[in-house]
Amino acid sequence: MGVVADVNRQYTLDLEAAPERVPQIRRIVAAHLRHWRLEAMIQPVGLGVCELLANVCRHAEGDKRCTLELRWTGRRLTAAVRDRDPRLPVLGGDRPLASSGRGLTMVASISDTWGTHAVADGKVVWFTLRVEAPDPQALVRVRPLRAHSAGLRPPAPESRRVLVPAEPRPAPRVFV
Repeated sequence: MGVVADVNRQYTLDLEAAPERVPQIRRIVAAHLRHWRLEAMIQPVGLGVCELLANVCRHAEGDKRCTLELRWTGRRLTAAVRDRDPRLPVLGGDRPLASSGRGLTMVASISDTWGTHAVADGKVVWFTLRVEAPDPQALVRVRPLRAHSAGLRPPAPESRRVLVPAEPRPAPRVFV
């Protein structure tokens, strides 16, 4: 049995928030979660991401460009949307961006934590879910590959660790 490795996976997508793009973005999110073997998280994460993007479509003034980021640490999955509107949303109350539909109330109900914070050119709205590796024994630490030429740089210290299955998979059978 190998040593369990830390996972640090990240996916970032720059996009223009538009209602017709939301189903496409949901499929992209689902594909990444499948790739990370987090199939059980497709529904809640997809739903939360769709709500964050819908809020950009509905509430962000001016530019609708935004950035979606998914980050999985092996224990926690964070989904965040950054847009260019500096106004922060709130749940309830009489502020202009108060949640009028299911929006942030729904995001709060499906997530472990959620929040929003201002950034230099807008804001970020995010939520997290506790997500353990589906099979932590299948991930083992390996040494990084050496650069093959002077043109290739070694990975930076904060880069992801290389993960491989603990047991080799059998070669695919070819039928003629």
